[in-house]
Amino acid sequence: MFDLSVVQWVMAVLAALSVGISKAGFSGVGIIQVYLMTELFGIHQVGVLLPMLIVADLIVFPAYRKHGSWPPVWTLLWPALVGMLAGFYLLGKMPEGLAKPLIGGIILLMAALQLVRKNRPEAFQPFAESRSYGAGAGVVAGFATAVANAAGPVFQLFLLSRNIPKFELIGIGARFFLLINLIKLPFTGGLGLTTGESLLFNLKLVPVIFLGVVVGKWLLERVSQKWFERLVLIFALLAGGKLLLFS
Repeated sequence: MFDLSVVQWVMAVLAALSVGISKAGFSGVGIIQVYLMTELFGIHQVGVLLPMLIVADLIVFPAYRKHGSWPPVWTLLWPALVGMLAGFYLLGKMPEGLAKPLIGGIILLMAALQLVRKNRPEAFQPFAESRSYGAGAGVVAGFATAVANAAGPVFQLFLLSRNIPKFELIGIGARFFLLINLIKLPFTGGLGLTTGESLLFNLKLVPVIFLGVVVGKWLLERVSQKWFERLVLIFALLAGGKLLLFS
């Protein structure tokens, strides 16, 4: 599986760079790594990509530890665990062509809600701050991360709906995904999706992941809050459209 051609190694390097950039704040870019790794490894991308995400989490968390806090993490973590367990249960039962369009449709729905929030905040904000919306977003994020490593846009759209500034959003995300991805590791290992061979493959890409985080952080520091929100929305629309229409 890991005897790659030159072209395939280029795809793997681009995926690793995408991992770093997406973890540093531009989560919608993560659809690139999901697409490339799926092209390389099929359904096994869930387990092959996971250690790369954890490496990026371990780099990003210290860099943004002064931003964000733990309470929003706990709000989403428990429903996310429910969604994650459901996702892993269905991973071997659900047709591979069904999960990604389903997640794509949900991402597009959340993006539409974000547009409503921007245009009619007085109508949307009570719903955005409700427990039901938070619980629903958590379940969807957990399901999306289990079946496709595609929870980033869901997570960022939810936090944007709470009017959370960009650096605080990244700090909360670093905490949340570090926990979630570490919890996922025994499941992907048990399903044979993460193996010793895949970990050796991941090790070769660590420098590229680090470079991606540096590039992403550099970009984030130069993008205003207004443009950050616009970019998150644009990337989410692209990611959702790709998953829904071209999976």
